[in-house]
Amino acid sequence: MTTTQVDQRVSLAVSTVIFALRPDPSTGRQTLWLPLVRRIREPYEGKWALPGGPLEAHEDLAASARHTLERTTGLGDSYLEQLYSFGAVDRSPDRVVSIVYWALVRPDEDARAIDGENVEWFVADDVPDLAFDHDDIVRYALDRLRAKITYSPIAHAFLADEFTLAELREVHEAVLRKSLDPANFRRQVLAGRTIEPTGTCLTGTSHRPPALYRAAARPEEIAR
Repeated sequence: MTTTQVDQRVSLAVSTVIFALRPDPSTGRQTLWLPLVRRIREPYEGKWALPGGPLEAHEDLAASARHTLERTTGLGDSYLEQLYSFGAVDRSPDRVVSIVYWALVRPDEDARAIDGENVEWFVADDVPDLAFDHDDIVRYALDRLRAKITYSPIAHAFLADEFTLAELREVHEAVLRKSLDPANFRRQVLAGRTIEPTGTCLTGTSHRPPALYRAAARPEEIAR
């Protein structure tokens, strides 16, 4: 083993892409948002970055990602999934491999979110120039979510336990950034058998109350 190989240090970090649905400031329509943290030290002091940090010896990967979620938003019970690993040699001044998770936040969770120190939320498709390779990570996460929502029930992770078809369609439209035909969407979703009727309807509406549905499988059980 050469001296260069002996001196090479590879550190592990865990970053978390936290997605929530909030109104677009221009259109008012639901869209994807994520929180970023302003760096307070070099490298990239003053720039925005994804929340995360070094992997601590006493934490496993998922625990580290969940700790980041809690530290950044005050939440701890969101849908959490490992997304990808980023390990380009030049992604950081030091040799760092980052394990990236994403957390998908439901409306009731988002309503309880508390912004941590130096945290600000941004529209996910309109983030500023980020530190390290975090621009690439955000783009990868958006592409992955938009692909996955077309073949899996991951949209349920953004919803309450019971929801209407209109609410489910709104999640798809927010993620995909396009309008969907309600009749076609209803037909496709019901044919996919990823939801089941609860036998109840939404109350408090002035028109015919829409039927309520629930997920036929937990989001955590979705095949990757």
